[in-house]
This record gives sequence, C-alpha cells and structure tokens, in this order.
Amino acid sequence: MTPSWPLPETDPWSTPFAKILMHHLKLQPGDTVLDIAAGGGIPAFHMAEQVGDQGSVLAVDIHQGQVLRSRSIQGKHMPWLQFEVGDMRFLPLTLPQFDRITGNLSFMFFRPNRFEALTSLIKFLKPGGQIVLTFPSLGTFDSLWNCVDEEMKRGNYTRERKALAEYIEERPSATQANQWLKELGLEQVEVTEWPLEIHTGPGLNFLEHPLLRGGFLDDIYECFEDQDLASEFMCELSQDIERFTPLFAQRCAMSGFLPVQK
Repeated sequence: MTPSWPLPETDPWSTPFAKILMHHLKLQPGDTVLDIAAGGGIPAFHMAEQVGDQGSVLAVDIHQGQVLRSRSIQGKHMPWLQFEVGDMRFLPLTLPQFDRITGNLSFMFFRPNRFEALTSLIKFLKPGGQIVLTFPSLGTFDSLWNCVDEEMKRGNYTRERKALAEYIEERPSATQANQWLKELGLEQVEVTEWPLEIHTGPGLNFLEHPLLRGGFLDDIYECFEDQDLASEFMCELSQDIERFTPLFAQRCAMSGFLPVQK
C-alpha cells in the first residue's frame, strides 16, 4: 500500500508554519518545486505528493544529517522527490528555474544579508512562478524579551542588554518582507502573520522547552560572556513565568509571483 504524506500533526513547530505556507502556495500537479532549508522534510513530502510524478521537488538543506534522515524516511517512495545537501544562500548556477520556491522556517537563516540572499534565490524562479517563505517574525515572544530587558536593566547588565537589543533589531519583520518582495518586482505580494501560542511551565520546563531553547533562549545565553552568570540569570527568570506568559510566536508567510515576461 502506497503511504500518504500529510503534514504531521505531531510536530509542534514546523507543521504550524507549514500549514500557513500551504495556505498561500498555489501548487498544481506537475509543478517543479525548490524547497530550501528543508530540514526533516516538512512540508517537502507533502508537496511532492501534491505535484505527483509529473512534477518534482528538490529539497535542499545545509545539514547532511537532516538530508540522510529524510532519505531514510522516503525510501523508494516518490522518486520525483530529491533531498540534497546545499546552502540556500549559495545555490549552484547550474540549477534550473522552478515553478515554485518554498522555504518553511527558512528566512531567518538568510542573515545577515537577507535581501541579497532573497535576490539570489529569485533568479531560480520561472516567470509567472511563486515564492513562499515562512519565518517567526519580529514580535515573536515580545513579552519574554521585554521581561529579559527589564531584568537586565534592574541587574545593571549593560553589555548584555545592548547585545539583546542588537539581536532583536536584527530579526526580520513582516514589513521588511513586504518591502523586499516589492523591490524585487514581484506581483500579488502578500505577507500575513498568524499568532501561535507556546505553552510551557516554570523552571526546567521553560529552560529546556524544545521550541524555546533551540534558537530563542540560546540567544539570551549568548548575550552573556560568562555562561555561569547566564545560567544564574535564566534560572531566576524561569521561576516566575507569569511575568511573560502567555508566549506568542508570530508565524509570518511571505508570498509573491514573478511577472511573466512580455
């Protein structure tokens, strides 16, 4: 029996973002798709099923372990789906153009030169083709960042507070995404934000939360040169999470179409 490849309901982070990607993506049977920063294949497997054997999906990720894991899951199914190791910022010029370019939770990895990376990516889009990227936009976990800033100010952590401000300032916003797509000449530009509440508890439940520690709480630790001091700061912060909960991520989807050449 041939398996089906829906978006997995057991993934609490990639799937909620993939759902809004698929909401915006105008995918047709037979389409060719480039999926960047494909990770564990959410939503590459699902898209491959949608385009069928007359289409193709090339899923690229910089981490070889992710690619090997995805290939293992795929086995001999859907041979028109291909997982390859590659850096989305430096794709080979020999790649063809695609009907659709997608990236789930990818845009945040374009830093520090997001506009330049986006410009390079658009070169692989066919005229009339669509690009859809999702990412946690500026505003994600603002209640937490505000609380951390207040505690840093109260504790006179001047250097650490400056580092935190620089991190927050660097994060992409929905407004920037809209502006950049329009600057690149894309049409039917649409950028939307959908809130996602992240549930957690105090203490280690917060400090080791898989969605928070991986990439978000780590950024707070990186503001400190002294990691023992960082641990002390975070342990104290974690005891009273009511100061910053509920926690909301802003799921942002940016979409646009390359004009058909006349």
